[in-house]
Amino acid sequence: MSTWVHDAIARIAADFCRSADTHLIPLPLPSFARHGIDLYLKDESTHPTGSLKHRLARSLFLYALCNGWLREGTTVVEASSGSTAVSEAYFARLLGLPFIAVMPRGTSAEKVAQIAFYGGRSHFVDHAGEVYAAAQQLARETGGHYMDQFTYAERATDWRGNNNIAQSMFEQMAHERHPVPSWIVVGAGTGGTSATIGRYVRYQRHATQVCVADPEGSVFAAYHASRDATLTAPGSRIEGIGRPRVEPSFIPSLVDHMEAVSNLESLAGMHALTGLLGHKVGPSTGTNFVAMLRLANEMRARQTPGSVLSLLCDSGERYENTYHDATWAKAQFGDVTPARHHLAVLMG
Repeated sequence: MSTWVHDAIARIAADFCRSADTHLIPLPLPSFARHGIDLYLKDESTHPTGSLKHRLARSLFLYALCNGWLREGTTVVEASSGSTAVSEAYFARLLGLPFIAVMPRGTSAEKVAQIAFYGGRSHFVDHAGEVYAAAQQLARETGGHYMDQFTYAERATDWRGNNNIAQSMFEQMAHERHPVPSWIVVGAGTGGTSATIGRYVRYQRHATQVCVADPEGSVFAAYHASRDATLTAPGSRIEGIGRPRVEPSFIPSLVDHMEAVSNLESLAGMHALTGLLGHKVGPSTGTNFVAMLRLANEMRARQTPGSVLSLLCDSGERYENTYHDATWAKAQFGDVTPARHHLAVLMG
């Protein structure tokens, strides 16, 4: 191992030690609590780069370093709709490496600015399905390394523990009324988080089931039902989750249930959670919240107590000029009012 790789791994380890774990937030929903059902969000927006993808980026960099794929001066290239790119730009700057993010043109300006803040640059394509080939081409042209989160996300994290997100969730739930969740709900972009949690649950022999909340336009729900890896879809319009093609890191056998969520429901969930928490959340968190409420309602109907746990993926401040802008959202998706009324009924 070269001195540079040795030092690079040490810098990432030191950065990890400087970061505290993220908070577990109980949701104030008395209509469920009085039936013995508790809902929680693990707030991943408090990472240094502001999202759940900070964990993934750290794992991907360590995986690449330990596989000998990165060396001093290597240009790192990633295909990303935003949050992964922001987090990878952070770690690239930490190691003094050039970074290029390949993303669709519609990615929020706030995320593009954050990538630039960390010294990275953005390369835009017209359609989400073009990011893969463009990233591979840029890596070849620069003599760099395509990080390829969609292939390596499910294998870069130690699913047995080692302070991964699943272990952290269960440790933080230890003193709650229902410490072993009935359900853990996550969205899927790469599928890495659902794979890590699904494997950890089985390894620890927990009764917890894993649900993936899949946004409108994503291929994952159809793939989970059919197991046909050749399926494609239009692609998700909820930034950060859902894909137009089946990704290698999405492992359907580790997912117990899929919940398809419409765009307007995702926005309504985002607004409802913003009101509950007193601060803005991103649209993918809204997608998760809709699935949580559906599962909690099913538990209430069956008179089955328990807990439902999900992720607050990132802060709504990244979407001030898009999803949280009423004019923009109505032009893009239509009137969210009926979905908000429906969600209010689900919330009891």
